[in-house]
Amino acid sequence: MSNSVINERLEAIRSQMREKGINVYIVPNFDPHLSEYPPERWNTRKWASGFTGSAGSAAISLNEAALWSDSRYFIQAENELQGTGFSFYKDGLPETISLNDWACQQAGVGGTIAADDTTFSYNEGVKMKAMFAQKGVNLTFDFNPIDELWKDRPSIPDNKIFIHDIKYAGEDFSSKYSRIITAAQEKGANGVLLSALDDIAWAFNIRGCDVKFNPVVVAYAYLSCDARIIFIEKCKLTEDVEKYFNDNNIEVKDYSEIQNYLENLKEETKVIADPARVNFRLCNILNTKGALIAETSPIALMKSIKNSIEIEGTKNALIRDGVAMVNFLCWIDNNIGKTEMSEISIAEKLRSFRAEQPMFIGESFGTIAGYGGHGAIVHYRATEESNAKLQPKGFVLVDSGGQYLDGTTDITRTIPLGELSDEEKKCFTLVLKGHIAIAQSQFPKGTRGAQIDAFARIALWREGYTYMHGTGHGIGHFLNVHEGPQNIRLEENPTPLTPGMMTSNEPGVYLSERFGIRTENIILTTEKGETEFGKFYEFETLTLCPIDTRAINTALMTDGEIEWLNQYHNKVYTTLSPMLNCTENMWLKERCKTIKKEN
Repeated sequence: MSNSVINERLEAIRSQMREKGINVYIVPNFDPHLSEYPPERWNTRKWASGFTGSAGSAAISLNEAALWSDSRYFIQAENELQGTGFSFYKDGLPETISLNDWACQQAGVGGTIAADDTTFSYNEGVKMKAMFAQKGVNLTFDFNPIDELWKDRPSIPDNKIFIHDIKYAGEDFSSKYSRIITAAQEKGANGVLLSALDDIAWAFNIRGCDVKFNPVVVAYAYLSCDARIIFIEKCKLTEDVEKYFNDNNIEVKDYSEIQNYLENLKEETKVIADPARVNFRLCNILNTKGALIAETSPIALMKSIKNSIEIEGTKNALIRDGVAMVNFLCWIDNNIGKTEMSEISIAEKLRSFRAEQPMFIGESFGTIAGYGGHGAIVHYRATEESNAKLQPKGFVLVDSGGQYLDGTTDITRTIPLGELSDEEKKCFTLVLKGHIAIAQSQFPKGTRGAQIDAFARIALWREGYTYMHGTGHGIGHFLNVHEGPQNIRLEENPTPLTPGMMTSNEPGVYLSERFGIRTENIILTTEKGETEFGKFYEFETLTLCPIDTRAINTALMTDGEIEWLNQYHNKVYTTLSPMLNCTENMWLKERCKTIKKEN
């Protein structure tokens, strides 16, 4: 998108701001469901600024414009925003002014800030209202110029939805409904408002293709003791889905009816609405009626603890995904320096290998393939302009995943293409030591991700390195590749790691304009045993794909770390080799051969 287009859009927005007496207009990157990846209709921040990253919010004043995004996008944002009229602020750094503080400064006492109250959570809305009032700044929700200015704005997705079969889901709607209502009653509620798209897909056992990479459906839902309602565009329903809804006594209402329905709830109704995952407008309707119970949705925890069918399905999906990865890695090894390869072409090649696997539906996110210095851009996306050609030297970092009917995958491998420097091998090994430390963790019941995150970083810290992203995020089951409520990161999260939770294990290190390294597997929390101190848990590594030993300096590793890696590679080879042809089998055998510690 050209800078002149963004400049024109900025001026058009400001023209309406002047007309309506607005000093600052806030443009988050969320749809009304607060999705990580919004459907194109709600990609307003991208439309206004040109920044394509998945995280970040913008604010526009009469004289300035700015965008905030986290460390994953520091380099990308600065590149994409050049010449657009937007300044970039590195979110999360102590010296960085917050968006809300910037907006108050730009508006001034007595000024007015405008925002769309469907694009931020109830928690964020309450915080904004209190802060702005304290600073003497007005907040209005009656100004949304992009609705008028975005002439070719996409419509609400109207794709057909489908039923997620019980043989994959492992639990039917009726059982989930009963558990949800019981959990709500324990909190003093008689209803639950569902807004997050993955919550709705999980609870109703439905899937769709309304959001790129995430098999979810644009809808709202309301469950109570006497109501099972889904608010959805009716054109999305097939005959099979209509029958399924009828059989389960699920009432279908138009997507647009959700506000009116909440406004007309009976007076004694008490509704759980997750204040972090339901937008401010809907929660405020409930709050005004005295119906709001602002509690974390019971679905979030239920969904994160996978049942035995989901676990088995994911393991099977990871075997097939491992075969695709081996095909891909073998192909790179045999063709680097002989066949022209670029960041875009290898991402397409990897997708083609996954597409050969049974039950493959699509990618779980856009593949990140970064060669050399591009690997240091944590969420790099190759464009036709940036598309680097691979050479038989250095690293290429490939972070990718697949959506299969029986599971979701997410894997990162940093691939040596030829000669490596001592520092590249050192950093690769330090990251691997952190990865193994997480994989080998044993911890008591109640342990949270923040308590073990440092295990992944200690080896890096000792050498003066670190990384700024989290070490692990929850993984959905044929759902969103990023799923809460658990995670492994330095910031405190009260959710304990619980048996059945699937989480990524992905430490890394990034040296700007030189190289990036990340090693990622999916791990499952399982029970280890019980002692006089209570229950202890551990992780089972589920991902099956070799970690390239050519990039390791074994002198930096302990005997225990080498033993873990050899055992892991033995499992990889034993599991995948029967599914490979002769060439791939020989390649995998070499990549999984036993290594020993160098003196």
